[in-house]
Amino acid sequence: MSQTRRLLLVAPDAMIRTPAFDRATELALVMDLPLHIVAIDYLELLSVAGLFAPDQVKQARDGYVETHRHWLWQQAELARRHGVEVTSEVVWSKDAYQALQHYVTEIPLALIIKDAEPEPAMKRIFFTPLDWRLLRDCPVPVHLVTNARHPRPRRVLAVVDVLRSEQQDLVFNDQIVDAAVKLAEQCNAQVELLHAFDWVAVYASDMGVGALPLATGLYEALGQEQRAVFESLAERHGVPPQQRHFIEGAPLSSICTFATDQQCDVIVMGTTQHRGLDRRLGSTAEQILQRAPCSLLAIKPQE
Repeated sequence: MSQTRRLLLVAPDAMIRTPAFDRATELALVMDLPLHIVAIDYLELLSVAGLFAPDQVKQARDGYVETHRHWLWQQAELARRHGVEVTSEVVWSKDAYQALQHYVTEIPLALIIKDAEPEPAMKRIFFTPLDWRLLRDCPVPVHLVTNARHPRPRRVLAVVDVLRSEQQDLVFNDQIVDAAVKLAEQCNAQVELLHAFDWVAVYASDMGVGALPLATGLYEALGQEQRAVFESLAERHGVPPQQRHFIEGAPLSSICTFATDQQCDVIVMGTTQHRGLDRRLGSTAEQILQRAPCSLLAIKPQE
């Protein structure tokens, strides 16, 4: 495959046209990039049956893959009619994430696009669905589509989770806002910048058994310091004052409520790798995916 940068659309294994197809087509148009569509098939029943009748099962598998390949070609043809350069293929693999690693390592990808598949919290404790693995481990930006009310986004929400003056945090926040601003410019959309300052969580973290709460003024000073970092971030990226939102409250509920009220199409957030119990339960971005009223674009810190 060509080494030209491209978008990768991960199609569902079922032959159903989902919102991610329309979003991928629009993004390929505005970004002026070719699109590659891949579907990863695997039927456990055929694999088990292959132990007893390998020739017949191979024929059945080849027929299924060919049917899916033709269906994908039809979906690609719809995008071509809009002027998008599209290729497509079907891959047979039991491990979808490992199959996608080929594209991540061998092809210069600008973005991976996929329909979001929310999973129950208890299931995530024992299993790691493809969405979570992409959010946690994939170095390429991942766009998980929950709906495509507007296939071409009209309002983009950039969310910065940590506001500190450490260099690594400043650089990562710049990456997040830069990605959101560029997406908004390409789509002729409006960008909103949001930070939810959870002073209650900060207060609780300072409280130990038998400890006295810190003076209220210290929390006010911390809030002012974070606001100053936030304003500086907005200024660097040219976000107008009326599109900056520094609010107090729990991040999860505050972000989801704001996105709903403002009818945002995409939430742009940063995600990092997790270890131990944190890795199982998920980051703020992963929790938001469960409740977000719109799609999510996950940005990873650059090495």
